[in-house]
Amino acid sequence: MEMFFENGRIHELRSLEKLYQSDEFTFAVVYGRRRVGKTSLINEFIKRGSKKAVCFTATDDTNLVNLENFSQSVFSTYPELSFLGDFRSWEASLDFIVKQADGEKLIIYIDEYPYLAKAYPPISSQLQRYIDLVLLKTNIMLILCGSSMSFMENQVLGYQSPLYGRRTAQYRIKPLDYYDSAEFFGDAGIEDKLLGYAVTNGIPKYLSVISKPGDVGTGINDAFFTRDGFLYEEPYNLLKQELREPAMYNAIIAAIANGATKLNVIASKVGEKDSKVANYIKNLIDLGILSREVSMLANNDRSGIYTVEDSMYRFWYRFVPKTVTQIESGVDNIYEKTVKPFVDDFRGPVFEDVCMQYLLRLNAGDRLPFLFDSIGRWWGGNPITKKEEEIDIVASSAAEKDVILGECKWQNKEAGADIYAGLKEKAALFADKKIHYYIFSRSGFTAGLRKEAEEDDRLTLVGLDDLFRV
Repeated sequence: MEMFFENGRIHELRSLEKLYQSDEFTFAVVYGRRRVGKTSLINEFIKRGSKKAVCFTATDDTNLVNLENFSQSVFSTYPELSFLGDFRSWEASLDFIVKQADGEKLIIYIDEYPYLAKAYPPISSQLQRYIDLVLLKTNIMLILCGSSMSFMENQVLGYQSPLYGRRTAQYRIKPLDYYDSAEFFGDAGIEDKLLGYAVTNGIPKYLSVISKPGDVGTGINDAFFTRDGFLYEEPYNLLKQELREPAMYNAIIAAIANGATKLNVIASKVGEKDSKVANYIKNLIDLGILSREVSMLANNDRSGIYTVEDSMYRFWYRFVPKTVTQIESGVDNIYEKTVKPFVDDFRGPVFEDVCMQYLLRLNAGDRLPFLFDSIGRWWGGNPITKKEEEIDIVASSAAEKDVILGECKWQNKEAGADIYAGLKEKAALFADKKIHYYIFSRSGFTAGLRKEAEEDDRLTLVGLDDLFRV
């Protein structure tokens, strides 16, 4: 959709366009998890201005098959020479392209590059040599794209890679935030837009699947809770594509999604040694599925906990396994009957993420009292109240004495003055800081709290409408 490219990916499009306008050789590396929109981004970039390009998508096949398919891609760009037949080597195909380009601006775009390198390991070394000896003398633009995060970071961008130091730019394509995700839902209400973001984690493909005509609930039901739904088996299918031993990874994600946050507890749940589970978890963190969260301003990371970073996975592991029998039996509208009553509890933590994203957007535009350089949650023992407490948002700067403390309320009643009083009590932990308070509320604010905000310039109130005024 046009709005998606004009908002969510406009920075990447402009950067790629700037590279393309160079009269020298440029080399862009584009990577990110599956479904995040890498291919759509590059295709849109090439389409704009009708750029001449050789576009090839590698497959998990033999080198010979990939070379044959690349040959066909080349001759799609130069059809008048297709009678020459398939190339016998990658170097011969590149020689042909350079000769035909003859100074004309051209893009060589190879998608799913990890498949090509798996089938033909020398390809990276051959590309490195060809870049150094030939392509650097041209104005060709080379784009390598891939979904295997570890491969692209280690075998293309990493120090040990033959291609190290050759790239002109790199783009790690991330999921959209709540604001850009909302573009997929047109005139839907704010709560529906936030729900759509929550169950998709801002992955463009998933957003497009659930944003079909009708309310968001219908889209969620059809995608997650029907036998032919696009997202019914999606997490497990992705694990099978990306990782060996998908059953173990599945068990680890399920354990964390159901409340196990410490390594020893997770290992006990899945019946493996801590050291082995730690390696599995690292792979899931690299994929952006899990994260290790440390309490803000902690002196060490021993307080760290593991969480399911991807809210689509959080939603899936919480609701889909419990409804498999209903799904397989063809029960109608499972989301409305079985899942919806519990969705608000799921949305609470996602609302905290959304509120952090809101502050990040304001921070990027220098629209806060100070520029922060770190943001997250705080939890731990309060030496004043002698209780274990939590602050939903803490944003701070190493160079400033300022700190933002935020409270996020996803509830069906207005946030009142008691919320502010509680936040100020917790703020005693930051007595040496200049504190700015932000209270976010789904259902608005009481007259008493609004009056306090008018009289206290330290306090800012943010309602749902305000989240989209950035």
